[in-house]
Amino acid sequence: MKQAVVAIVAAGVAVSAGLAARPTEEPVDAAVIAKIRDEGLNRSQVAPVFSMLVDTIGPRLTASPAHKRAADFMRETATKYGLANARLEPFDFGRGWELDKFSIEMIAPRYMPLLGYAEAWSPATKRELVVTAVSVAGKTADDIRAMRARLKGAAVLQQPIVTNFIATDRVAPTSQPDVPQPAAGARGGGNRQGGAGRGRQSGAPTPADLQAAGAAVLLKPSRGMQGTVFVAAANRESTTDTLPKIVLAGEHYNIVARLLQQNLVVKIRVNLQSHLLQDRNSYNVLADLPGTDPALRDQVVMLGAHLDSWHAATGATDNADGAVVALEAFRILKAIGVTPRRTLRLALWSGEEEGLLGSKAYVRDHLEGDAHRAERDKMDVYFNIDPGKGPIYGWYLEYNEAVRPVFDAWLAPFKDLGAVRNVAQGIGSTDHLSFIAAGVPGFNPVQDYVDYDVRLHHTNADTFERVNEQDLKQNAVVLAAFLYHAATRTEMIPSAVRKQ
Repeated sequence: MKQAVVAIVAAGVAVSAGLAARPTEEPVDAAVIAKIRDEGLNRSQVAPVFSMLVDTIGPRLTASPAHKRAADFMRETATKYGLANARLEPFDFGRGWELDKFSIEMIAPRYMPLLGYAEAWSPATKRELVVTAVSVAGKTADDIRAMRARLKGAAVLQQPIVTNFIATDRVAPTSQPDVPQPAAGARGGGNRQGGAGRGRQSGAPTPADLQAAGAAVLLKPSRGMQGTVFVAAANRESTTDTLPKIVLAGEHYNIVARLLQQNLVVKIRVNLQSHLLQDRNSYNVLADLPGTDPALRDQVVMLGAHLDSWHAATGATDNADGAVVALEAFRILKAIGVTPRRTLRLALWSGEEEGLLGSKAYVRDHLEGDAHRAERDKMDVYFNIDPGKGPIYGWYLEYNEAVRPVFDAWLAPFKDLGAVRNVAQGIGSTDHLSFIAAGVPGFNPVQDYVDYDVRLHHTNADTFERVNEQDLKQNAVVLAAFLYHAATRTEMIPSAVRKQ
């Protein structure tokens, strides 16, 4: 089945869309790429899988029943596609949490439904409450002790009026010069985290201080504009925290805060019902496309994305799109009948949002330390897809210049589908870092960040409408091609981080 292999020679060829022109003899299998494109663009399965994750299952908070349902669905779908040994690998995550009911309204000095969301792992209110709002912005812990009578049974605003709304997205690195390599110990890139308020000032009261004072609920502001609410988690392992925590849209928080500045009585009606789960496990999804070369089949080329999400929306761009296209890339390769020399492994992680916990668990159990030296030596490369949305424009090379001619050659055939160029720098805060830390080269693609930081990342706006089906098809095609070429390449991917 071996197809004719052509060499993509960039020297002297006018390459559009900004792809670097450089000589390379890295082989690119044009016949297989044609099959990948035909299957991925004309017989794609991304739409029904994406709809299932985003609309039918919905938010996939780590260790929630919805996440487990999503993991089971993706494992079953991988099996249906013909992948081998599709399985769930559990790891100890901690206490799961599920939201049962939530509402919040201002009922005085006038009626107004408030736009807000409970933080994940927030304790519940004892029942529906009607409470008076009190601001402690700018107060010290000593002030709180003097205010205990006013705070008992109150809805407490801990932070000042929001003025520093998040208004800009990160700059697309493919449109800028490459970032110079940072000093040793520093990392380039990084995911920007939107969130609540301004941060607690030195000497300001803590939530524990407010709980001790008898507060009924803590209200936090989001820095998202125009009703965009960034929502994450409360302390999920605390056994003493009983203070419910709610994040309000910044504009709604500010309305309440300004009314309090006018010395008006503000009444809030709130009902937050949630419960903790007994199963402390969460689950990664793994599946394989076994290698066929006796000399190379024990080596592994891996592609991963995280399946978990936050809970205020449906996690469409963070990261249902990535999970769907990773699985689709494997479906494409199986459907066209390729026989990779190395084993290809799919991974759909849990617990990424809480600190890359699923990928760290995999690395700990399979790659770290002397006990796993043999497995680590056979791990060729880890590809990841997470931050951003839209087409794959290129790859963050993690300052691994040895891999540039390889990735440039593999990316070149997709310039008509939106490929631009690979960039020197790295990106932080996603699962490829777990592999790099273990000495395995890991890479994440460059995608579109328009509206991603301002509107979508960890917000109530991360829904189905934010994702274009054609972009999902392009993603899967590019990933399938990179998987195939890495799995059939004679040598392993060059890397300075590889540990022996």
